Amino acid sequence: MSPTSSWYDRHVLPYLLDFACGLSPIARQRRKVIPQAAGRVLEIGIGTGLNLAFYDRAKVERLVGIDPATEMHALARKRSQRLGLPVELLQLSAEEVPVESGSFDTVICTYTLCSVSSPDQALREMRRVLRPGGKLLFAEHGLAPDAPVAKWQARLEPYWSRIAGGCHLTRDVPRLLAEAGFSADMEAGYVAWPRSLAYNFVGTATAAP
Repeated sequence: MSPTSSWYDRHVLPYLLDFACGLSPIARQRRKVIPQAAGRVLEIGIGTGLNLAFYDRAKVERLVGIDPATEMHALARKRSQRLGLPVELLQLSAEEVPVESGSFDTVICTYTLCSVSSPDQALREMRRVLRPGGKLLFAEHGLAPDAPVAKWQARLEPYWSRIAGGCHLTRDVPRLLAEAGFSADMEAGYVAWPRSLAYNFVGTATAAP
């Protein structure tokens, strides 16, 4: 969120997103991938820190979380302190991470590609900061394969985006991963209702040869 963000963005949206993204169907998706994080970990779009409860802290050497919305940081910091899991919180966008290439063993991206301005650039940046052989762990929602659902997603997206922090419903996650140079092992399907909001992709990806 920008310095000119609205009262709604500053005082309502963080709690709305924290509630919606913490619902049990979404938590189950997070639980499938977050415990795999190991070594030096970068979490893209850490938001309010909903992933923190799922890390296996014995595997994590260092955890850095980035998010341009500082309004989210306070909730993430509280979760970090309550769980006893230290995290470095930085106000940065996913499209440009000022670290050397190969700096991280694991990159986490959950329910973030829907709202970044340039998902293709963000994924290329994730690929760059991963060490050779490192893993991208992801859980995202996006474009459904069923034409009737996809039509509803396209109709709803302009309105949904206004109230949900710029969230898009029609991003083609498998295509974006492939075009950014990732080879992904994923499962996909509807995880809740309404289906227009709930087609999910979850899995791991590595840089394609």
